[in-house]
Amino acid sequence: MYANDRHSMRQFFLHCHNRQREGAPLQPLERLVAEVIALHPEYQALLETGEQALAQDFAPSGQPQGNPFLHMGLHIGLGEQLLADRPAGIRHLYQRLLGQYANDRHQAEHAMLACLEHSLWQAQRQQTLPDEGRYLECLRRLLD
Repeated sequence: MYANDRHSMRQFFLHCHNRQREGAPLQPLERLVAEVIALHPEYQALLETGEQALAQDFAPSGQPQGNPFLHMGLHIGLGEQLLADRPAGIRHLYQRLLGQYANDRHQAEHAMLACLEHSLWQAQRQQTLPDEGRYLECLRRLLD
């Protein structure tokens, strides 16, 4: 899921949320976004504000009241990684983490998101592509 600007990305979240509420058929990516929104009832009131949600500024990630669009976007990015099993082996690690988290998908994903956030932060800081090996190693450390 890619867009060049914040408004377009947020608009897609609103579009998916509205289609889900209307019971309209969803394309695969719309379904993934709608599933992530469903995992986050705390963000649904914001999405109900429509255009107001598109313009709102949020605290940086990691702060209380962080950016819900960034947070849900990370879930979506992780979902795409799992579908593609890229980096190779991430799907297997996810399955193992699901067992560790008593099949609580949301908790397992949140644990994985910490590694994804760190990997993206390091890549941005070093102005390189994310290091898949280090990312997978971080995920492995989450296992027991």
